[in-house]
Amino acid sequence: MSEEQHALPRPEQDSYLELLARGAAVEAYDRPALLARATGADATTLAGLEHAKQLALRVRAELEGRRRREAELSALFETAHDLAGLRDLDAVLRAIVQRARSLLGTEVTYLSLNDPVAGDTYMRVTEGSVSARFQQLRLGMGEGLGGLVAQTARPYVTDNYFDDDRFRHTRAIDAGVRDEGLVAILGVPLTLGSQVIGVLFAADRRARVFEREQVALLGSFAAHAAVAIDTANLLSETRTALTELERANGIIRDRSAVIERASEVHDRLTELVLRGGGVQDVTDAVSEVLGGTVEFTEAPPSGAADDGRAVRHGDDWVAAVSAGGEVFGALVLRGDTGPDPVDRRTLERAAMVTSLLLLAHRSAGEAEQRVRGELLDDLIDAPDRDPRLLKDRATRLRADFDAPHVVLAARVEGPGGTGGGAARGCAGPLPGGRSQGAGADRQRLWSAASHLAATRRGLASARDGGTVLLLPLDPGDTAADVARRTARDLGRTLREPVTVGASSPVDAPATRPGAIAPAYAEARRCLDALALLGRTGEGAAAQDLGFLGLLLADAGDIDGFVDRTIGQVVTYDRRRGTDLIRTLDAYFASGMSPARTKDRLHVHVNTVAQRLERIGRLLGPDWQSPDRALEVQLALRLHLMAPALKR
Repeated sequence: MSEEQHALPRPEQDSYLELLARGAAVEAYDRPALLARATGADATTLAGLEHAKQLALRVRAELEGRRRREAELSALFETAHDLAGLRDLDAVLRAIVQRARSLLGTEVTYLSLNDPVAGDTYMRVTEGSVSARFQQLRLGMGEGLGGLVAQTARPYVTDNYFDDDRFRHTRAIDAGVRDEGLVAILGVPLTLGSQVIGVLFAADRRARVFEREQVALLGSFAAHAAVAIDTANLLSETRTALTELERANGIIRDRSAVIERASEVHDRLTELVLRGGGVQDVTDAVSEVLGGTVEFTEAPPSGAADDGRAVRHGDDWVAAVSAGGEVFGALVLRGDTGPDPVDRRTLERAAMVTSLLLLAHRSAGEAEQRVRGELLDDLIDAPDRDPRLLKDRATRLRADFDAPHVVLAARVEGPGGTGGGAARGCAGPLPGGRSQGAGADRQRLWSAASHLAATRRGLASARDGGTVLLLPLDPGDTAADVARRTARDLGRTLREPVTVGASSPVDAPATRPGAIAPAYAEARRCLDALALLGRTGEGAAAQDLGFLGLLLADAGDIDGFVDRTIGQVVTYDRRRGTDLIRTLDAYFASGMSPARTKDRLHVHVNTVAQRLERIGRLLGPDWQSPDRALEVQLALRLHLMAPALKR
């Protein structure tokens, strides 16, 4: 460290760290030096402050760059996720232009596609456009900025459209652009192989210079759009092919030889079920009948249909093994690129029989799962039982109670899940009779969690509208690692989001059985916090949630903090029947924009202004300053989470 840095007073160094911690504006970084100069600091101190300021600004710029790149990668990941579940091409393309507009910060984004039949280009999707004429534009090939992009298959950008003579202007295009008020325009090609099928645009109604990173980002979105269009075309072709195959299958079914063969397969599979055969017996029998190699895999290849229909996957044919919406795996016919419809039907029937066998085996295993659940319930509800008896029961279940463990609370988020930690009971019993009917999704969650716990030498039980798991902590793992892995594995099995909250690690349950109940309460608080923070489908422990996580682990004086910060607003709502707390929440969620707040609340902007004025009188004139706003937002979040934190 230099002498200047040694000479720098520690409080001044801390001031720059505080600016970084609260995300202060660039102008705020001049304040420490100005204060030091005003108090007569010497040249060495001032030089040290300047050096510290430059370092702090560099760190701030790096953090902002990383946040921006993280947002870009997240948007691209979400777009790829949309493509993976492609159902509506227009919806995917709209999502692409919306995310492009948000990340590039432009006023308008739009996408045009080539029409090879009409020989022109037309607007397919627009975002932020206000002109009907612009939205209905059809451009001749080679006209306008889009024509230049299509001709060169390269991105093109202009900071002033009407002053740029590097492309061919036409009256119709210029009228539409002028009507929309666009000035700066960036266009990137949508390409499939070497063919340009359209153009993705980002535009502003003012002069603007687009950076290289923004050009590259829009190009990435264009690549996703091209994939979406190509996928939709392939899906259409696949549906046509399936229709033709079904017609051929109907003809083949009319032949007596086909009926005899199908009957033979049916008899063999029925015999397997009656004599208690296993999955390997089914694959061996079907391999013999089909004259090929049939294997069972627990991880179905992408593209396998949930309803058990046989579909092609590369050179193989795949039929999912599923029941009640739960996928157990798949039967794969290896290396047969063209089985006839009867062979495919045989593979599908074998998949159905396999699902029945697996369900039967699961029923036999559910007895053990119930015993595991009862042991976990005893640890939570009756921690004063003899630890030696608890350890003996765990040993018989092959659970290691001498190792550190993590308690996990899991819940299905969605129409079938509770979405908010409801107490037990409402629609039909889960196995073991503990939760009165939380529905089919909770039944499936309990079943999947029990299987997962058994494979990891742990315990699982249906509880409080979800599932609780007690899993050993492997060396090198943290509680957060276990939570994330569990959320991923359960979500993959159920094919819908599963949120998992984890406790802090618990010492060996054999010696501290009384620690399980508090750990479960902590895991449930973490689970509810994830839902309130909009992080459904994730797994996390308290340490993942920063200061909020500390409060979850040790509630402290939360009520006092909330009362000191926003207590007057809460009291006002309670006495007057007003909605100031919800307005405050919507205002921060809308980036402190009254216009967006009124949209979120579905009220007039004047109503929002009146409510904010009332909030200002209750909280004081400085409630929107950075420091106060942070405290208010934290207190607001804790107030909304109060039921979860008090469990």
